[in-house]
Amino acid sequence: MTAALYVPGAGPVHRAPAGLKLGLLAALAVGLFVADRLEVVAGALAGVLLIGLGVARLPGRALLAQVRPVWPWLLALLAFHLVFTGWHTGTVVVLRLLALVTAAAVVTATTRVTALVAVVEWLARPLAVFGVRPARIGLVIAMTLRFIPLIAERAQRIREAQAARGADGFRFQALVPLLIQVLRLAHTLGEALDARGADAPAPSPRRAGASAP
Repeated sequence: MTAALYVPGAGPVHRAPAGLKLGLLAALAVGLFVADRLEVVAGALAGVLLIGLGVARLPGRALLAQVRPVWPWLLALLAFHLVFTGWHTGTVVVLRLLALVTAAAVVTATTRVTALVAVVEWLARPLAVFGVRPARIGLVIAMTLRFIPLIAERAQRIREAQAARGADGFRFQALVPLLIQVLRLAHTLGEALDARGADAPAPSPRRAGASAP
């Protein structure tokens, strides 16, 4: 069984509306990219950790599991800035991204997927006049959130299989079977959606009105 991103809880962070949490996440992202002082960015990261671990009482391993995949990219980014710009800029950039990723992990760990999808569909509703279907956007968001732990589980299985054969760590050769499994999952999901008419064009308002009794 795949591990879900949502961690059950009854605290104030879990009870907060999904729209409020997404709005605060967006405001934090804007504030982090505007601020360029190290103490401000570090304080934002400390605040996110305080809310996630102290107020929401999320287990540390749950946040670490969502942040772990970006660690190689953060280290590479830090190394790049150490060579070309300096340690101060590199530290600010890395802490900024780490705070944002951790905050997003707190939101997904304290909010059910259905609530997040409902907010996204509500935000996309004005685009319906241009032929955009908010339900499809919500479906894409939901599938993306569902696939994250699923792919992580498949990668863990491949890593364990490699370890059983004496391999050390997640080698480049493991990307091929992981990619094949992801493509198979996407193909199976696409067939299931086609069978349910998910790709059918939306009926025009004139046709829908004509078919009404």
